Amino acid sequence: MNPKFLVIDPEKDVALLKAIASLPRLQLMQELAKNPGMNVNELAEAAGLPQSSASSHLQSLETAGLIRTEVRKARKGSQKVCYVVYDELILAFNPSPTKIMPNRIEVSMPLGLYTGSTVTGPCGICSTEGIIGLLDVPDTFMDPERMKANLLWFTSGFIEYQFPNNAKLKGVGVESLEVVMEISSEVPGTLSNWPSDILLSINGKEIGVWTSPGDFGDHRGLLTPSWWKLKGSQYGMLKTWMVGPDGTYVDGQKISDVVIADLDIDNHRSIRLKIEVKADGRHPGGVNIFGRGFGNYDQDIILRLNTVS
Repeated sequence: MNPKFLVIDPEKDVALLKAIASLPRLQLMQELAKNPGMNVNELAEAAGLPQSSASSHLQSLETAGLIRTEVRKARKGSQKVCYVVYDELILAFNPSPTKIMPNRIEVSMPLGLYTGSTVTGPCGICSTEGIIGLLDVPDTFMDPERMKANLLWFTSGFIEYQFPNNAKLKGVGVESLEVVMEISSEVPGTLSNWPSDILLSINGKEIGVWTSPGDFGDHRGLLTPSWWKLKGSQYGMLKTWMVGPDGTYVDGQKISDVVIADLDIDNHRSIRLKIEVKADGRHPGGVNIFGRGFGNYDQDIILRLNTVS
């Protein structure tokens, strides 16, 4: 089985670095790496921590996407067991990315510049200054003011963006494609244990599902405006989808066998990105997408094309 790794960017992944900047949390992760599937009481005993402290640390690690939990039957009722998500965490310093990766073409798409949408409520869009249109009214997603959007959410359905195919304009081939965005599940209020299957499609081809663990509101996002209610979604997880020559990955973990050739990028003048939550999916837990000025990362949706040398 191939090891799963996560590359940490110290400039962008501040929240993740804060999650692991704790000796008790690192100790808990080491225990889980040695003995996957331990419950909270077992972990607390192994790490020499009070059960309440272990639970709090594990919650922080799960919110950061570093561990995952499952509910299993026990002798009396049920119990939650834990697993580490990654075998390795790699801290990467890239002071001059343009020099290190000269064959990269990158486009940042403002959140409100989607070209199509079909969503169900609860749903909404807002800028850093306030709510746009009406809450829980899908038609609001066509309001011209959506161009100012910095946060949007919906329960099921999709939004679609159309990126320029700058590789075709330059006459170069594409070796791999990356999509980077801050994202979470969506539930009225917030709930850290609220999984949602978020599906990405490119040029009409479904590339794979990533399951968001929850809708996060345990503290205010680093960038989230002060006027935004604390009981609303505060931040997401910065995820990178990568379609390459041997499959599709999310943060280094393979999620499907779709390869870059399946997207037929060379024959398209644009690259269509669809973000979708299917109502009949296994975990139809909605989606929040965070843009500049909301959440923990000051960015919109990024599309990267890694071209052939």
